[in-house]
Amino acid sequence: MTKQRIVSGMRSTGKLHLGHYIGVLQNWVKLQDDYECFFFIADWHALTTKFDDTDSLKQNIRDITMDWLACGLDPEKSTIYLQSLVPETAELHIYLSMITPQNWVERDPTLKDMAKILRSNENEAPSVSYGLLGYPVLMSADIMMFNADCIPVGSDQIAHIEITRDIANRFNRIYKTDFFKEPKPKLTEVPLLKGIDGQKMGKSFHNDIKLSDTEEDTTKKIKQAITDRNRIRKTDPGNPDNCEVVFPYYEIFAKYDQITKTCEECQAATRGCADCKMQLASIVNDYLRPMREKRHELEKNPEYVDDVIREGSKKARIVAQDILAHVRELVKMY
Repeated sequence: MTKQRIVSGMRSTGKLHLGHYIGVLQNWVKLQDDYECFFFIADWHALTTKFDDTDSLKQNIRDITMDWLACGLDPEKSTIYLQSLVPETAELHIYLSMITPQNWVERDPTLKDMAKILRSNENEAPSVSYGLLGYPVLMSADIMMFNADCIPVGSDQIAHIEITRDIANRFNRIYKTDFFKEPKPKLTEVPLLKGIDGQKMGKSFHNDIKLSDTEEDTTKKIKQAITDRNRIRKTDPGNPDNCEVVFPYYEIFAKYDQITKTCEECQAATRGCADCKMQLASIVNDYLRPMREKRHELEKNPEYVDDVIREGSKKARIVAQDILAHVRELVKMY
């Protein structure tokens, strides 16, 4: 049987952190064995909020590629490509933009989220750019360019897929075809991994643990992590349920016996928070060590990383050109 097709991507904004791995990459690695996967580095999307800061764009693209490969994405199993090296997506975006009502775009949660990011990076509240306004349609073009069957998302992201389904349906109705599939969200259980300060993990918040951090940096960050705010002294009994960051990390990265022992010693006040965080740092570093070693090897071989991007983009273009040719026929272009 032909495998169903999945498309997903990430904006090229720099090195990835633990939240990216637990929330997205871990799932992608599993999916590539059972689906035909297209994973793209969204450098055009990065320009929607970073249009005036492109000095690091090329390095960001390499960094995200190295992180993907180090985490287990396999270019022999999945098509890994760069968005801007598949220009067919831009042409499809033009056709889709012609049929997409303005109010569909304005109500899309993706656009609202991106506008918030832009405003937070500006001293003055800027007007929304033409490119940012078209972000949801370009996102739909990314998905429809490969006629994806489904998109892996968390339950909080379902609304982001709805505009693509609506645009695909509208295209089919206008041009009297059933060519484009209406991609379905493939729900994934995404563990919530907070930053070390208890807020959402993010590079801009300076509360993240990067996959490429050294073991020393990881330990330093975890030592600063939030624990049970109600526990003042080591001799006070603790409550793992009140531990905002450290215990949830144990539940994700530690073995069952480590979790059980940590709970018991915390509640009995025989282990302090500092000792608990030092053990957690060791656990997280052990977990990440194979990925970091692989990434270190990739850093010494940038030619291979660039080849992965180029060859994956060539493979993606072959599929994209075929789909675009059919779209041009349906739209009755010359």
